[in-house]
Amino acid sequence: MQAALSTSDGGQAVRDLLAAWRNDGCGSVRERFLRAVAEGDLPPGADPALLARYVTTLAFGIAVQAASGIGREELQAMADAALRTWPLT
Repeated sequence: MQAALSTSDGGQAVRDLLAAWRNDGCGSVRERFLRAVAEGDLPPGADPALLARYVTTLAFGIAVQAASGIGREELQAMADAALRTWPLT
């Protein structure tokens, strides 16, 4: 998730590729949330783009924490805390 964020100018192509990969993933989540709104799984006023960015940002952050050695129990607690803010249907 964080690969190539702090590389030299020579690593710009890799940074751009990884940024595109992250943004494509977010776009896929957004499309799924659009469908969830249409199907009634998310409330009509939900913002699929914002929710997708929120979920992917959280997932990337949790991935960094996991790579840093944070244990499963604490990672699960972070995910649970985030889900408490999730829109209700």
